[in-house]
Amino acid sequence: QVQLVESGGGLVQAGGSLRLSCAASGRTFSVNAMGWFRQAPGKEREFVAASSRSGSRTYYVDSVKGRFTISRDNAKNTVYLQMNSLKPEDTAVYYCAASQATGIPTHSNQYNYWGQGTQVTVAS
Repeated sequence: QVQLVESGGGLVQAGGSLRLSCAASGRTFSVNAMGWFRQAPGKEREFVAASSRSGSRTYYVDSVKGRFTISRDNAKNTVYLQMNSLKPEDTAVYYCAASQATGIPTHSNQYNYWGQGTQVTVAS
């Protein structure tokens, strides 16, 4: 099993920045890709960003390209999501996820482990 714990959410004004962190523990050697998803009230969970095991390859949903950056520190078993130029429509619960799949999975059913989520609220 792999445990994931997110942190770094909060309330920020539009145009501001937040950095989310996700610390993994347990059988982390079994994890390849790491990703971030989000779920706004009344909406389905959506893919935000993912990173390959090495961090050399990343992929983003179009709505966050150029504003969000995913990175990972494998020595610390931690993945980050730097969010800049935040917009009110970025408001959601953000979830960290870990996948045993190779490549950069973008569908939630490709991820094996999930964190509890952290709330991000962007005020206009």
